[in-house]
Amino acid sequence: MVLGLNPASALLSDVNPHVVNFYRWLQQGLTIAFPMANTSQRYYALRNRFNALLAAGQAESSEAAGIFYYLNRTGYNGLCRFNSHGQFNVPFGRYKNLVYRRHFPEYLDGFARFRFVSGDFESLSIVPEDFIYADPPYDVPFRQYSKGGFDWDAQVRAAEWLAKHPGPVVLSNQATDRIIALYGRLGYDVVRLKGPRMINCTGDRTPASEVLATRNV
Repeated sequence: MVLGLNPASALLSDVNPHVVNFYRWLQQGLTIAFPMANTSQRYYALRNRFNALLAAGQAESSEAAGIFYYLNRTGYNGLCRFNSHGQFNVPFGRYKNLVYRRHFPEYLDGFARFRFVSGDFESLSIVPEDFIYADPPYDVPFRQYSKGGFDWDAQVRAAEWLAKHPGPVVLSNQATDRIIALYGRLGYDVVRLKGPRMINCTGDRTPASEVLATRNV
C-alpha cells in the first residue's frame, strides 16, 4: 500500500516485531549471506537458528531479518505463526520451485523516507490530519500472527480507536457478520468486496470476502 501511494513520509507500524526488523534492515541494504535451499533439512535448521536468536535477545539482528525472509518464503502456505512462547512454528512448505534473493536494492530509496515501529497501535504518535490505513489481522480462527495473537477484544479496540481519529481512515478486514456490524455501529462507510488474497491455512485458493471501511474520506 505505502509503496503504491509513495508518500513523502510515512510511519509504518506492525504488531509483529520480526516483520518490522526485516523492513528496517531493508532500509540499511540487507544482504543475505547464509546458504538458502528449498529442503526440509535446511528449513528446520534455519527455523531452529531463528528461534535460538530470539531466545538470545538477537531478534533485531541482520541475521534474524535474513532468516525471517527465508522462512516466510519457504514455510507452509506463506504463514507467519508463533506459539505462545514466541517461537516460530510454521512447518516446511514443500514448494516445487522457489527463487531466493540476497539483495534488495530497489527498496533503499523509498524506505529511506519511512519510519518503522512495532508495538500496540494506541502507542502511535499521530496528529489529527494524518491519513491512516489499517489492516489488522483478519477476523478468522487463525490469529497467531504474533506471540500475543489478535483476539476479538483487540479488533473492537482498534475499530473504536480509529473511529475517534478526526482525519481520514481506511480500514480493511475479513467480511464476517460481526466485523460488518462493528464497523457499521461505529459510523464507518462499509463496502464489501472480493479480495485478491487467500487468508486461510488450508491451501484453499478461493478469494477472501473482504470489507473496506472508511471515515472522513
